[in-house]
Amino acid sequence: MGRVSGKVALVTGAASGLGRATAKRLAAEGAQVMIADINETRLAEARDEIAQPGGQAMLHVLDVTSEEAWERAVAETVAAFGKLDILVNCAGVLSIADIESETFEKWSWQHRVNLDGVFLGMKHGFKAMRQGGTGGSIINFSSVLGILSLSNIAAYSSAKGGVRAITKSAALHGGPLGIRVNSIHPGHVRTEMVIDGVSAADYPDEVWQKLAEQYPIGRVGEPGDIADAVLFLASDESSFVTGLEMVVDGGYSIQ
Repeated sequence: MGRVSGKVALVTGAASGLGRATAKRLAAEGAQVMIADINETRLAEARDEIAQPGGQAMLHVLDVTSEEAWERAVAETVAAFGKLDILVNCAGVLSIADIESETFEKWSWQHRVNLDGVFLGMKHGFKAMRQGGTGGSIINFSSVLGILSLSNIAAYSSAKGGVRAITKSAALHGGPLGIRVNSIHPGHVRTEMVIDGVSAADYPDEVWQKLAEQYPIGRVGEPGDIADAVLFLASDESSFVTGLEMVVDGGYSIQ
């Protein structure tokens, strides 16, 4: 307990899935957390869930593709908690399509949310962390599919690969400022989005089994697996870690 006590975090995509699990984990370890998402109803549920065991959280409705919205979110976080120590760029979207069938509209949408949103978050997160004067930690959600790829995720893979690259540039910029920047690359994780997709299949049990067989560790990930990795990168335990691609995929990518 208390691995990020005294720290202030802003987590996007926090209404559900990995963002929600991450926000809960940081709050449970002592951080004050501003949870941000475009879904206000789910965001309020997440805030109440964090607060129930005594965690400290406020919510901010955020469209990560808007620079003005990012400016407001960061400013409100600093106004509410006095500083910004941790930024987790987790908001993301996915379209299943190959390079021929993907539409330019969905291509652009995925890049706006998955890549532009990370750029804007870092731009304004850097500013707040510099003003705070004590550095900080930025964790950008990429994917194992930002390193490897599949034939039917052309836009998603492109955007997540961009997150991988921009993280390294930002880490080089942030090093002298005491701001660490790392990317995290999950494999399949049992989030609501994945559960809904599998449940829609004709034989969901077989789909889960086939997914598990792709992983040397013998199972798909759980949200807590990823939240624990984010916690390490957010904490002072990783004070000598920057520019890292932290792959949390049960061995999927080493085959």
